Parts: sequence; structure tokens; C-alpha cells
Amino acid sequence: MEDYILRATAADGAIRAFAATSKNTVETARKLHNTTPVATAALGRLLTAAAIIGTTLKNEKDLITLQIRCEGEIQGIIATSDSKGRVKGYAFNPECSFAEQYPGKLDVGGAVGAGTLTVIKDIGLKEPYAGQIELISGEIAEDLTYYYAKSEQTPSAVGLGVLIDVDETVRQAGGFIIQLMPDAPETVIDALEQNIARTPYITDLMDMGKTAEEILDMILGNLGVKITDKMPMEFYCSCTRERVEKALISIGAKELTKIIEEDKKANLKCHFCNKDYAFNEDDLNKLLAEATER
Repeated sequence: MEDYILRATAADGAIRAFAATSKNTVETARKLHNTTPVATAALGRLLTAAAIIGTTLKNEKDLITLQIRCEGEIQGIIATSDSKGRVKGYAFNPECSFAEQYPGKLDVGGAVGAGTLTVIKDIGLKEPYAGQIELISGEIAEDLTYYYAKSEQTPSAVGLGVLIDVDETVRQAGGFIIQLMPDAPETVIDALEQNIARTPYITDLMDMGKTAEEILDMILGNLGVKITDKMPMEFYCSCTRERVEKALISIGAKELTKIIEEDKKANLKCHFCNKDYAFNEDDLNKLLAEATER
């Protein structure tokens, strides 16, 4: 089954909701970065969240970036998504080997530790909007819930999960974000809180065969849930050799000359997809000529 994201409303518009199934996306990230189980779980949660939040962007070129910088062994995680469910990301330390919190439960919070979560929205303004909070648990879903409450004053329930199989591949992955709109009635708030409290972990639900549609129905079915959109989700990196060439040209003729004289070559790797770009001396001299002309 391909990954996808659902957008929905409930309680006559008093609630907006999102749910995603992201197994293939997270497995792609695992393969690209050769992540350990706990790094896969942490990165997968952030990728899923970024893709969901990306669907709230209005324009094709808008981007959302979720950035965690932390003191734990994983050191940091970044995930970036556009408005079409195309997401990419990486963990600073993909070899993070933090132990299980208890059998069957990876200690993502322990691997992350203390730190900050920054949400950056690039929506075509002169400067991107950025909001930042101190991490409250490192479990990512709880931190995003806190971010929405503190930085955007939007009461939200966030559930994110990645289930790792015995062979360290991704067995299940997904997430949801449920948000109350301004002036939501108290009866709706109370009903939603009760529904959320009864909802099992999302990975448990998915491992039982529940789809994103069924999970939304479990949480919001008694509040009149209406699915308004379904869109694909995938791991996608937009890096190209041409873009890397432009980056090399941008460092200037002086730095390029230094690289040619000292190394005779350059090898650059994309952090997001791990693709290598190799440039020999002839390649660099051509780029130097272009840099000199500017």
C-alpha cells in the first residue's frame, strides 16, 4: 500500500484532523541513512509530522521544516516537507544506539534528551517564520503538542509512531494531528478528550490492520468526521548535480582555486538523501571559469 495523508473535519468544523500512513516513507529513509532502530523511530516520527503539517501549506513552493537540536546521542533531526506530501530528512547521528525503554519500546525520548524544537515556515515572505520551544520529553509527539499550545495557541493532540520489525526494517509507521478550532464548544472538547484518552498507540492500531481512515473514525466517529482530502506521501529529495554545481560556484573563485590546487577534486554528499556528487579537476576548472565571470 502506498503512503498517504488524510485531511478531515469534525463537529461541524470545530475540529480539523490529519492522519497519515508512512511506512514506505520511513523505510526509504532507513535504507538511505542506514539508521539504527531508535534513530529510525525518531526520524520516522519527525518525517511523518512534517509531511502532515506540510499539507496545511497553501502554495506549491511553501516549505515546512521541523528541526530538533538536542543533547542526546542522536544529536539532532531535521525533516522538511512541501505542500504535496513530499518529505525528506535525516538524523545527525544515524548510528545512535540508545537502549529500549522497556522490551518492545524504543527509548526515543532518551536518545533525544534535552534540546529545542524549531518549526520554520517558508511561505514566500522576506524572512521565514520560525517558532521554537524547549523539548518537554523528546518523544516528538508530546513536544509538537506543546509547540502548538505555546507558539500557535492551537489546542492539539498529536500521535506519532514507528514500529520496527525484528530484522530492523519498518513494520508500521504513521501519525495523526487533531486540532480544535477557536470557539469550539465545551461539549466537543470534552468528547474529544475522552476519545483521545481511549485511543491506543497508533502503531498498535496499524499493526492490528487499522487504516488511517479507520483510526480517524475511532477518534472522531461520534463527532461526525468528514474526510475532505487524500493525498500521496513519499520521501523525496530535490537535489541535483546542477544545484550542487551552483553551490560550488557560489563559494567564489578564491575558494575554488584553493580546492583545485590542494585536492584536485571535490566530493559532496547530500545530507537528505546521501547521494554523492564527485567533481574531478576538469569539472572544477569549468566551475572556476563560471565563478570568475561573475
